[in-house]
Formats: sequence, C-alpha cells, structure tokens
Amino acid sequence: MSTSAAYAHPDIVPREKLSFGFDRDIPKYWLGGDAFKTRFCDAMSTIFPEGERFFISCVRDFRDQVTDPQLQEEIKHFMRQEGQHGIIHSQFNEHLTKQGIRVARLEGVMKWWLFDVLRKYLPKKHTLALTAASEHLTAIMAEALFTRKTVMGAADPRMFAMYAWHAMEEMEHKAVAFDVMQKVAKVGYLRRVLALVETTLAFNFNVLSFTNAMLRRDGFSRWQRVKLFAKGLGWVYGPGGMFMGCWRAYWRYYKPGFHPWQDAPSPLYQVWVDAFNRSGDPVEAGREVYAAAT
Repeated sequence: MSTSAAYAHPDIVPREKLSFGFDRDIPKYWLGGDAFKTRFCDAMSTIFPEGERFFISCVRDFRDQVTDPQLQEEIKHFMRQEGQHGIIHSQFNEHLTKQGIRVARLEGVMKWWLFDVLRKYLPKKHTLALTAASEHLTAIMAEALFTRKTVMGAADPRMFAMYAWHAMEEMEHKAVAFDVMQKVAKVGYLRRVLALVETTLAFNFNVLSFTNAMLRRDGFSRWQRVKLFAKGLGWVYGPGGMFMGCWRAYWRYYKPGFHPWQDAPSPLYQVWVDAFNRSGDPVEAGREVYAAAT
C-alpha cells in the first residue's frame, strides 16, 4: 500500500477566542444526567491540557529538521490548534474545580507521567511516535463520538459543542505528527505500532482511573461505583458504544504503508466548518452537527 495520502486533506485552521458559555450554569452531570458518562468525558478533559503540551513538545523536537515548507506551515498551525485545545479545556476544568473535583491533582499526575517519565527517559523518536499514535486515536474517536446521536446526543449543547469543535480540528491535523515521524524522524514500523499499543493502554487506564477518582469525589461508594462502571463500560466499549464506530480505522494503523489520509474526512466535518464559517459560533456549529448525525 502506498504511503501517499488517498484523500486531499482540509486546511488546518486555528480558531481562537472561542466562547462556549462556561461562565453560565452547566449541569453537574451534563451528559443526559448520567454520572458515569459525564465523568468519563470530564476525565478526558483533565488529561488534555498536559497532553496537548506534550504533543507540541514532541513535534517541536524535530521541527528544525523539517525542510518541507508545507509541513513547516502545518506544524505551526498544529501547534496553535493544540495550544488552543489546552486553553479551552483548562477553562472548562476550572468549572470542574468549582464542583470539588481535584483537577490540579489529576493534571499533576498527567504532567508527572508525560514530562517527568516519558519525556525524560524515552528517546525523542519514541515520544514522537506516541504523539502520532495519540493523534490517530483522538481523530478516529472524534468521528465516532458524533456520527451517532446515541453517543453524545444527550449532552448539554455547550459541552456537545466543545467536544465537536475539538473533534473537527483533530480531523484537520491528524497527519501532522505522523508525517514528521515518517518523513523526518524516520521511525520504523515496529516502533510505530508499539507506540499505538502503549497509547491505547495508557489512554484507557488514565481516563478510567480519573473517572473513578471523580465519582469517588462525588460521594459514590465503592459498590455504587462498581455498578456505575458495569453499566457505563457498555456505553464505552459495547455494541453501539463510543468506540464501536472506530475499530476498523483503529486497526488500519497497524498495516504497513498506512497513512492517516487514506481515510476520508467525516461528512460531519464539512457540516461543522460550513456552520462555523457562517455563524462564527461554535455552539451553533455543534447544533448543526447534532442535527446531521444519525
């Protein structure tokens, strides 16, 4: 299979100074009143600020070796988008702190793991491979979250909009770290696929452990949390669940010759872009994505 992209990819457009209405009241359990589903998504939000900073750092390690002007431009916009993702999620995480969630403690765990362990002890090639794998995961999850109303359809419109915006920008820059990894760092196949295995395990472990910590902080007993997880894990991993729509795209990463742009952009991406360009409002764009989902 050729390593060349099969689909013309969209421009990477940093969108800044966005407002999602976090200054107004958002329900504690904003995803259909469901504690597990809400805290699972909240847990993802707590890993993003340090995660985005990690991704930027790992790509920056190789930036001075990039000779392709187009890739240099894409790296610049990738960094701006990722930086903005960290800012917006930090703004929402302040909302979680007001609820009593120990966000600073959770973010401290992520900072320790990413910067005091991975960045300190692993080769730069490997942390770049982890970044490319993470970008693949977030891009395919982004599509799975919004293609079907059954996954995120019950969310508060502002939270739906925040995750939709993040998702669409992940689709735009999903190949940047991968191209730096392949074209500049010359990472081999075994390191590439090993990084995806490591990233998959680490992502799920961190999000589920943070979800448990949040539910414990909310006052749920151990047995109550067991029951919440027993029901909620089906929403994440089961038939019709969050990840069900992205397994095929996930496994394609393990094929020799894979490139992220061998997968076409989601039709919902253009729906979001058109709505945002018309209104300038990410919440309105989120509403139109919801209307277009099946």
